Formats: sequence, C-alpha cells, structure tokens
Amino acid sequence: MPGITSSPRSPARNDAAAGLYRSVLDAKDIVMHTMVLTPWMLAEFNPLQPITAKPLYVFDVAGHSVIISNHMFMMGVVTVLLAVSLPLLVRSRGLVPRGWHNAIEAICLYIRNEVVQPLLHDRTDRFIPYLWTIFFFILTMNLMSMIPTESLVRLITGKKNHFGGPMTANIWVTAAMAIVSFFVIHIAGIKRQGFIHYFAHLAPKVPLVLLPLIYFLELVTMFMRPFTLAIRLFANMVAGHVILATFIGLILMFKNYGVAAASISGAAAMSVLELLVAFLQAFIFMFLTAVYISLAVEPEH
Repeated sequence: MPGITSSPRSPARNDAAAGLYRSVLDAKDIVMHTMVLTPWMLAEFNPLQPITAKPLYVFDVAGHSVIISNHMFMMGVVTVLLAVSLPLLVRSRGLVPRGWHNAIEAICLYIRNEVVQPLLHDRTDRFIPYLWTIFFFILTMNLMSMIPTESLVRLITGKKNHFGGPMTANIWVTAAMAIVSFFVIHIAGIKRQGFIHYFAHLAPKVPLVLLPLIYFLELVTMFMRPFTLAIRLFANMVAGHVILATFIGLILMFKNYGVAAASISGAAAMSVLELLVAFLQAFIFMFLTAVYISLAVEPEH
C-alpha cells in the first residue's frame, strides 16, 4: 500500500519467534501426552494399593472359608513380638536400668504417673495394664507398618508376596480395638456404680424438661466415642501412607531426575512426620481411653 513500508525482520527476532513456536508445540504435546496417559497412570499406580488388605492364607473350617489377610498375619507377628521381647528387654540385670529397659520403664512410669493417675486416682493400678497394652500394641503396629516388609521379602526370595502392610490403616483393626475399649469403659462404670445407677445417672442434673434431650445426647455420645477412636487412628494412618505412596508413585510416573529428587526429599520428610504420628496416635488412643474410663467410674462426672 502506498505510504506504508515494511522492514525485514532481524535474524535474532526470527530465531526467538521460532523458539517460542517450538515451546508452544512442546507444551501442547506434553498436555496431549498427559491427557492420553493419565488413565493408564491411574490404572497402573494406585496409592491405596499398599494399604489394602490382601488374603495370604485360606482355610476351610466346617465348610466355611477362613481367610488370613496380611494385616491379620502382621498383627499376630506384633503380638508374638511384644509377648517375647518386652519381658526380655525389661529383665533386670542390675540396680540401675540401662538401654531398652530404661526407655520402656521411663515410658511406663510417665504414662502411669503423669497421664493416668491424675484421671483415675486410686483406681490407676486396676486399669494401667490395659492402657499400657493398647499403647505399646498400637505403637508397635504403627512402627512395623513403616517397614517395607513386602519389598524386603521379595528382595530375599525373589517372589511376589503380600506380607506386611499398615495394620492400623485398616478400619476393621481400629474398630476392633475401639470396641474392646468401649466394653472396658462401660463394664468398669457398671461395676463401680451398679447397672441401674450407672444408666440412671448417665445424664447430668438438668431441668426436667431438658432431661429427655440431654439423656438422648448422652446415649449418642456413648456410642460415638468408640467411633471417633477408630476413625481418628484409621484416618491418620491412611493419610500418611497414601501421601508416601504418592511421592514414590510420582517417580514411576514421570521418570525424571528432578521429580525423583523432589519426591525422595518429600518422602523422607513425610517418613519423619509419620514416625511422630506413630507415637502420637498411640498416645492419643490410650489417653482418650483413660479419660473415658475416668468419666465412667466417677459418678460426679
């Protein structure tokens, strides 16, 4: 057109435009590649797979199939381990406890004197064996869950297996322990106060018009307490193991050194946090059980 002139582009500008165009194409390819592979990735890698219960042994008893899952098997291992190791570790070899004996004794004394005794007073020694048991049982299961037992067995035997797995990430396991605590709590209250007195004084002193509502809420609370015990332990352990599995899965999905370095760092930090959670959740389960027992055996509560 007359009056309009155009100047040729410089080589530098041409190279920059070409580089930008290639970057756009590469980004488009990555997006399309990800959209195509995402269903395959999700099918190939499931972060819930490491925490899922899997059958190990199947027995036929009186025409019924009895299945022993990996979680049941590992609970048996933990039970035997505690029954054998704790008496050996706390066996006194001198006047001053050392090593594991000292550590276990310190934990037991702290739980008894600083946690349970202010709640149960003169009834502490009646319930402390159960509270010690559930603390060490849950703690050992949580710690055993952090050991990659399945991978170690496969490395040694060269065979695929399903040994190991996070036991407290199984709702049936946590629910069973919560139900046992439920019966311990209310049997203790009934034994202390009597059946009729225990349920008659379940609700606090309130105006008569509010008594049916408060009594109903107290009944709901009675059954909600074991539910919260089970869900709290289950949810915390599931969350931790799913996050760890996701970090490891990112390495398998992207197969990139940068992603691998970031995932390994994240998994290491999460493992340290999981170690803290293992102790914390065992303590919380034990502490809340002690609180609920104290509420059951004290009529004024």
